[in-house]
Amino acid sequence: MIGLIDSQNAATNDTAVVQRLARAIMLSNGEFSLLLACCNSAGKQEQVLSLLKEFSMADIQEIVLSPKVETLYTNVVLALDSAQPDALVVRGLESVEAINELIISTNLMRDEFAKQFQFPLVLFVNEEILRKLIWLAPDLKDWAASTFRFQASSQRNFLKCW
Repeated sequence: MIGLIDSQNAATNDTAVVQRLARAIMLSNGEFSLLLACCNSAGKQEQVLSLLKEFSMADIQEIVLSPKVETLYTNVVLALDSAQPDALVVRGLESVEAINELIISTNLMRDEFAKQFQFPLVLFVNEEILRKLIWLAPDLKDWAASTFRFQASSQRNFLKCW
C-alpha cells in the first residue's frame, strides 16, 4: 500500500514540476534561457517530454545527441538550420562519450547561445551530468534559470518499499 501511495505522490509531484517547466518556457517566450530538467532515466525523460508537450502550447523541438557529439552549440545550430522554435529540448547528454569536453566547450560558448537563440533551451540531465556541470562549468550551471527535478520512476519507488 505504501508503494502505491508513493507512486501516486511521485506522479503528482512530477506533474506539478512539468507544469512549472511549461510555465518557465512560456515566460521565456522570445528570449534565451537555460533550463535544466533532471531525470535519471531515458524513459523518465520521454514521459516528462510527453507531458511537457501536452501542457505547453509552445512549438517544442527536440534534439537527441549521439555519443560522438563534441560540441553542443554546433549540434544545435546544425539541427535547427536557422529555425527559431518556441523551445528546444536536448536529450542524450548522459550517452555522450566526451561529456567533460562537451560541458567545458558549452561553458566557453555560453554567450553565443544567448546571442544566437531567442528561445529557452531545456537540457535533460541526470544526477551525474548535473554534478559535472557544477564541477566543470559552474558559470554555466549558475546561468541556468532553474533546475527542475523529477523523481525516480514509480516502479523504482515501489521496489524500494519491499
